Amino acid sequence: MVLAAVRRQVGAVGEAVQAVRVLVRRGVIDPKRLDRVVSLAVESGKYGPQAALVRSGARQYGDAPSFADERGELSFREIDEQSNSLARGLAELGVHDKSVIGLLARDHRGLVLGIAAGGKLGARVVLLNTGFGKTQFAEVVEREHVDVLLHDEEFAALANAIGSSVPKVLTWVEDEGRPSSAAPTIESIGQKHPGTALPAPKQLGGFVILTSGTTGLPKGAPRGKASPLATVQLVDRIPFPRKDSVVIVSPLFHSTGMITWLVSAGLGNKVVVRRRFDPEATLRLVAEHRASMLVAVPTMLHRIVELPAEVRAGCDTSSLQAIVIAGSALSPELAVRTRDVFGDVLYNMYGSTEVAIATVGTPADQAIAPGTAGRPPVTCSVALFDDDDRRVYGNNKTGRIFVHNGAPFEGYTDGRDKQVIEGFMSSGDVGHFDDNGLLFVDGRDDDMIVSGGENVFPLEVENLLVRRPDVFDAAVIGVDDADFGKRLRAFIVPELGSKPDPDDIRAFVKENLARYKVPRDVVFLDELPRNATGKLLRRVLVEMDVPM
Repeated sequence: MVLAAVRRQVGAVGEAVQAVRVLVRRGVIDPKRLDRVVSLAVESGKYGPQAALVRSGARQYGDAPSFADERGELSFREIDEQSNSLARGLAELGVHDKSVIGLLARDHRGLVLGIAAGGKLGARVVLLNTGFGKTQFAEVVEREHVDVLLHDEEFAALANAIGSSVPKVLTWVEDEGRPSSAAPTIESIGQKHPGTALPAPKQLGGFVILTSGTTGLPKGAPRGKASPLATVQLVDRIPFPRKDSVVIVSPLFHSTGMITWLVSAGLGNKVVVRRRFDPEATLRLVAEHRASMLVAVPTMLHRIVELPAEVRAGCDTSSLQAIVIAGSALSPELAVRTRDVFGDVLYNMYGSTEVAIATVGTPADQAIAPGTAGRPPVTCSVALFDDDDRRVYGNNKTGRIFVHNGAPFEGYTDGRDKQVIEGFMSSGDVGHFDDNGLLFVDGRDDDMIVSGGENVFPLEVENLLVRRPDVFDAAVIGVDDADFGKRLRAFIVPELGSKPDPDDIRAFVKENLARYKVPRDVVFLDELPRNATGKLLRRVLVEMDVPM
């Protein structure tokens, strides 16, 4: 036991040294200005990573552009000063270092200012999903003990679900300067106060990111302090630009958008966002801002590469050096299509709200094995375990995916936690390593369908179906069957102008996969139910009334 503990400590020291080397090489740490690293680490422990980076950015980059949305650009200094003013305005409304701020907003300046202001007050910030229904929203607000709600005007009806007992502030007004409700705006409560720095809060508030909620009510995953070395998990295998432009269309309220915004801001980049995703508009943003990086979820990237060639040609995306995706599975077909359209720029980031970063699949990895989740970056490691919690070794052997890294999960806000074995935390997925040691995610461990005594992971069938030129999107679920226990039902979104034949669909699967993986039912839909982060809502399909 003692020897094992010593080995772990030696290993941790070795990882830290390696991480520092990577951060220096990537430009995150300037060896001549270690005072900045120390200052950021200290402030992160007081304000949280978001507010600390806003403060640091103002000192380091000043009037350089920091953030761009539909209303223009803000400099690093403006973000810092405006969030200071907003913090004072929120304090006047009664927000303090024991308060909980609920933030329900799309990607725009109001979201960033609200997060930073909360950190500067020492309040806990709960990032709420924009796709909530009223019942879900009210339940989460009550569970997280939200004291004040900051929300976009478009969500006013949703906000009314919690009544008037929770004060409300508008973060975005559709008709600028003319809100349709009596609620104050972040501008109106902030403009009355100076933008000078506030004293540090008495305690760290932290923030809560909600899980995707694909199987029920989203759980709250709190995060407090974050080590500056945690940045290495992204920059080790992803070439983040410095003092350039990054377009992020993945929601900032979720892990991928949040962490890529923080890393980009820390490197002095201008982060460009848009409130609603549109594939052509996204390419126009890349062209307009000469962006070096695009951050998206796979469903968004799918819609981009499916744009007509003449539309894509109308946008100069030659500046693009990296497309980073995360949030849901990358199909081999999409990996190949992206390479055909944009070249070797695709980085597939795999992880979860709970385990943070697990692996990254680089363009070189995608060339060898399209669709792979790749390899763990520095300070991360991945292990597979079977259903009896025994370690699974070797290539092409399926097991439950567990992750160990330097960004520990603090447990859900409802008191539950994820399973941990030998220091590795469950990701909730199953997968395998191929002959090259590259990780493949086979699906969620609770998505497996047992049909006629055989195990089927829907993702394998879905990846096959989207290879067909007449299929735009596909999902496979298990439904009750008297003979087989479960039978497979495929939901197909046809390509525009196509009318796939159900018998052809079944024959195609039978030609490529085992007989028990052939869907008995084939249902056509205009679109699949997905949340804001692109994850498929299988429970909606399971509950769907389908006449057969």
